[in-house]
Formats: sequence, structure tokens, C-alpha cells
Amino acid sequence: MPELPEVEVVRAGLQRHVAGRVIASVDVLHPRAIRRHVPGVEDFTGRLGGVKIDAARRRGKYLWLELADGEALLAHLGMSGQMLVQPPGTPDEKHLRARFRFADDGPELRFVDQRTFGGLALAGLTESDGTLVPATIAHIARDPMDPLFDLPSAAAALRSRRTEVKRALLDQTLVSGIGNIYADEALWRARLHWARPTTRLTRAQAESVLTAASAVMGEALVAGGTSFDALYVNINGQSGYFDRSLNVYGREGEPCARCGTPIRRDPFMNRSSFSCPRCQPKPRVRR
Repeated sequence: MPELPEVEVVRAGLQRHVAGRVIASVDVLHPRAIRRHVPGVEDFTGRLGGVKIDAARRRGKYLWLELADGEALLAHLGMSGQMLVQPPGTPDEKHLRARFRFADDGPELRFVDQRTFGGLALAGLTESDGTLVPATIAHIARDPMDPLFDLPSAAAALRSRRTEVKRALLDQTLVSGIGNIYADEALWRARLHWARPTTRLTRAQAESVLTAASAVMGEALVAGGTSFDALYVNINGQSGYFDRSLNVYGREGEPCARCGTPIRRDPFMNRSSFSCPRCQPKPRVRR
């Protein structure tokens, strides 16, 4: 699933190519694409016609277009969602789910989703931590790359949970935007095992892993995100290449870049967690 850097790459592209434009019409080609918009297809398309897009916004992994009428077009990319900008007349993509045409007859915005786990919906805006966000995601915390992110407060919230540190990092109500890939990379940089109990983290360790998450995601953003297959692309259909710079994720058996010890893979929440057995020693069980 796309994580913060991948979603930010898409947001920046939408800001350049659709912000300031007026939607002329919307075609929904698959009802699952707007299943989260309860009023249905006609309401969705009818409310968007003639509306200006003011800006493209993001919080964590959630992306939305802020509309001039005070609403937000919320998009979640799911496992395979893509927001593509295409010239009018370009042949439809095989898994095209929704098309946005604009009053200036310029490039269209297309939502493509092979696995149909993503979706679009209209939502009202509400204030959360001093920022306007779609009401349906008001519970989502700020992410480490947010200019208003409060590191000491986030670290304190992390330490207050009674769970493993990686589970806490993935909890979007504590800190948003961090997924499986960047959690593993941040924990490697901070020299912490994924199973370390949050109650046994020092304040310095909690702040260190959050700072590491911000750093690694910033580097991934510069590289266009992490693409493991053709489904993870920017609005021009191009893949990111940060996977070449990953230190532990997906590198089972390869030598640790820091100490040379083979990277280990452990089962984790129906997924995998990658770590260095030497740099990130497993926490001892307290009796």
C-alpha cells in the first residue's frame, strides 16, 4: 500500500496540474470507486460539476482536493489506486474507474484502480489540530513531515501505549503516514527492534525513531517514493526508485549495511518485519 512519500508525490503532482481548474463533468465507470460516498453516483457527479479545485492536500496517507464550495474530494489509493493526468482522447486505461473533465478542455484527471480497494468520496471539512481536514479523517494524527508536527508530544503518546513499538508506529491515530516499509527503515536507523515494548522506550529513543521516520520518508520523497511494481506511480505514470536505497525492508539474508549481519525476516500482522539481529537486538522477556 502506498505510504506517505508515495501519496505526497501524487499530491504535489495534483497541485501542479489540477489546482485552480474548474471541473466540467465527472464520469464514474465503476460503482466501487465511490462506494464510500453513500448518496451514490448521481449525487457525486452532480455536486462536482462546475466546482473549482482550490488545492491538493494530504494528511498521512490520505489525499484530498479542497474545493471552492467548502467540501473536499477525498481519495484513498488503497493497494493499487492511481491518479493520472492524461490528454483528452487518450485511450482509456484498462482499470479506469472515474474520469474528471475540466472547463478549460485541458488534460483530464483519471482515477485508475486495478484491485478496487481505493476509492473517492465527498466530505465536509472540519478543524483538527488547527487545520481544516475532511471530517471523516479528523481522527488521523499529524505525520512527522508536517510543519506543525509536535515531536515531544508524539513521542510521549508513543510511550504511553502498551504495545510493541512497530505496532504503535503504524497506529495512524498516534502518528500518521508511517507504513510497514518506512517503519522497518526507521527502526533500523534508530537501532530498535520492532517488538520493543513502548513502555520500555526512553524519551530519547521515542524521539529518535520518529526523527528517523521523518528522515527516511524525506529521502524517499526525493526519489519519487518506493515502487515495487507498476501499480505505484505518480500522476504521469512514472515509478519511484527509493527501493534501491532500502536498508532492511525486503532484504532478508542480505548483509546489514552497518555491520554485515544477514537481515532477518519475522512474521508480523499477516505481513513481514525486517531487522538486523545485531544492530536491533530482540528485547529480553521480563519475568
